[in-house]
Amino acid sequence: MNMFRTAALTTAAVGLTVVTIGAATAAPVTPAFLSASQLPAASTAWHADPVKPGTGDDFCTQGVAPEAASKHREFRTELDTGAQQTITVAATEAKAKALVTKLRASVESCLDRMKEQYPTIEGEAFHHGRVDVEEGANVYSIDTHDTEIGSSDIALYSVGRDGKALTVVRWSQLGELDGAPLDGFRKTTRTAVAKLY
Repeated sequence: MNMFRTAALTTAAVGLTVVTIGAATAAPVTPAFLSASQLPAASTAWHADPVKPGTGDDFCTQGVAPEAASKHREFRTELDTGAQQTITVAATEAKAKALVTKLRASVESCLDRMKEQYPTIEGEAFHHGRVDVEEGANVYSIDTHDTEIGSSDIALYSVGRDGKALTVVRWSQLGELDGAPLDGFRKTTRTAVAKLY
């Protein structure tokens, strides 16, 4: 059972902001999503679904980012690897910064909440440091094992911000942390934040 895809899975969002380029010219700027080719390499090809409104389903970040200010995109492979990106655009940089703090706290407490809801789950969660891009991003892993079913799942999360826009990226598959593409996920995180503006 893949907890990160069957129970629910990621939050964040996208909206439109307007940047004034001159007295007579104003152009809407929409943060860009990752493409399938920008995800960590997998044993089968990645496929990207269309961008959809709202934050999508994610156990760890559900209900944190505002749905109306968010958009998300799901990614999948032919096997058991999946990913999701959500983008949220806050009204101000201060609100975006506060939302990043809430999202990071939600990811950091996710394993404890999961154990409470699913008593047969055990696991470990780690903070894998900061990625220096724009206002920064942080990378996490949550490694779980269901003692009743006998399945193991690994999920990588990152939360990053550029100005008023922030993104949450989640990668997950059956398996354990030692089989996860942590370096590749850091690169994906850097790209995701750089594409916000």
